Amino acid sequence: MKKKLLVLVLSAVMAVGMMSGCGAKSDTSDTKAKTAESSSAKEEETEEQTECELEDGTYTAEFKTDSGMFHVNEANDGKGTLTVKDGKMTIHVSLVSKKIVNLFEGTSEDAQKDGAELLEPTTDTVTYSDGATEEVYGFDIPVPAIDEEFNVALIGKKNKWYDHKVKVTNPQKEADGEAAGASEDKKTVEDLKLEDGEYTVDVAMEGGSGKASVDSPAALEIKDGKITATIVWSSPNYDYMIVNDEKYEPVNKDGNSTFEIPVDAFDYKMPVTADTVAMSTPHEIEYTLQFDSASVAKAEE
Repeated sequence: MKKKLLVLVLSAVMAVGMMSGCGAKSDTSDTKAKTAESSSAKEEETEEQTECELEDGTYTAEFKTDSGMFHVNEANDGKGTLTVKDGKMTIHVSLVSKKIVNLFEGTSEDAQKDGAELLEPTTDTVTYSDGATEEVYGFDIPVPAIDEEFNVALIGKKNKWYDHKVKVTNPQKEADGEAAGASEDKKTVEDLKLEDGEYTVDVAMEGGSGKASVDSPAALEIKDGKITATIVWSSPNYDYMIVNDEKYEPVNKDGNSTFEIPVDAFDYKMPVTADTVAMSTPHEIEYTLQFDSASVAKAEE
């Protein structure tokens, strides 16, 4: 009788153990399933985060690297031009010199494999704070994601590859409304209903080192609806100007450099280039000239 009772007790214990084991196994399976679901959700979330959330267009963005030798030229304040098209991003950066001859989005190991597509340089002209200009290499680099590090390998003139980490951050786009407003601010001869004749106009200049200036007010001539301004520099060392891709020579031989250039509109920063021979070698310097429509007045006879 005691033996039968002992067998029954042992059987009950084994049954409970088996049930507990099944329960534990079930719990483990549930845990694994939940973990898998969680991992899958995280992967989907990561994929969503790496997708481009920027609208198609052009932005300025910071380009950060892990190297003191490989970085954006100081003239560009650590920034490049980010282009977004069809959801794909590319940033153009101007480097410090022409010593880096190729880049590769990825590791140096992959860059040296057959079929690797290397990034070819462009020749960029940068303008420094003192007005000096220099030609350097620039590159269009594919950007997989904003605010995330990615690999970029480079090769220099010594034919040796180096690995680097880079990151693109803080993209900034000018609002469409602001851009449109700037365009609407421009005023033409027709807008101001100016007749042909001689006028004066206040002109503001920006660019270069800030040492140079132009005379203001400037003489203005309107003929057949076209505007010509006489620009007198504060220096005799400017030997030509470029406006709308056209080159203009000085109209004087003595005194400060004087040019007669076309003006396409008032009240906006019109880009011009002026070449100076004041330095050891000639330098083209970028400026803007803004002609104030409110100041236009008939020239005294």
